[in-house]
Amino acid sequence: MALKIDAHQHFWQFDPVRDSWITDDMAVIQKNFLPEGSLEVLKANGFDGCVAVQASQSESETEFLLALAESNDFIKGVVGWVDLKSNDIYERLEYFSQFENVKGFRHVVQGEKDPEFMLKPDFRRGITELGAYDFTYDILIYYHQLAQSIQFAKLFPDQKFVLDHIGKPDIKGTEINEWRKEIRKLALYENVNCKLSGMITEADWQNWKEEDLRGYLDVVFEAFGTDRLMFGSDYPVCLVAGSYEKMLAVIDNYISKLSASEKAKILGENAVRFYNL
Repeated sequence: MALKIDAHQHFWQFDPVRDSWITDDMAVIQKNFLPEGSLEVLKANGFDGCVAVQASQSESETEFLLALAESNDFIKGVVGWVDLKSNDIYERLEYFSQFENVKGFRHVVQGEKDPEFMLKPDFRRGITELGAYDFTYDILIYYHQLAQSIQFAKLFPDQKFVLDHIGKPDIKGTEINEWRKEIRKLALYENVNCKLSGMITEADWQNWKEEDLRGYLDVVFEAFGTDRLMFGSDYPVCLVAGSYEKMLAVIDNYISKLSASEKAKILGENAVRFYNL
């Protein structure tokens, strides 16, 4: 039987300085989130495991997640952080390659002001080195950075990419046209996958409804197809706009008319394949 995998979860011991992105309007997640609580949530929702994704930009974050994965079997893989612009990137990747649970890396490009951050030679050099170890790369951007991501994907046709949070469209502001145009272009690169994650936190936290998200889901299903989409809860961040159950219900309801095999891909098989879990 296929594993059900949540492709996007976070863990942290809350630090108000390091985790300053968790502002006071997100008070519900200004606390520790560790494996014990997450395992209960996953089991309650019928999942077998998850992929742990970095939330702060340091190698100590990667080591923290790796330690959690080594002591908790349900954490099937780690997407860590490493300085992809570093001159010693090859040595750092060589170091992390010894750990089977490290599957790939991510950089918080959404926080970078440079509109061509991913296209700069030093960052591109780091991405080139990922291929030597079959490491994946999670693309974390806002929708206005999609044009940069399209050029980026074109440069690395053999690199395994996954777009986090469907590219963070402005769902609250009901902007869809520009995002849709760029998503369709990005999806033309078959090495790019997409996570069905983070959508409720881009909507109106208090007042969103499932129909607010449906048009965005229509676009990514048409663009990527069921072979390149994977469910991610973005737990615990999703709690600022609802609950794990509400986020999952959005996807479960949307895919209810798909075949059993297509559902299995989206709820686990695609993540297993992409991250080599």
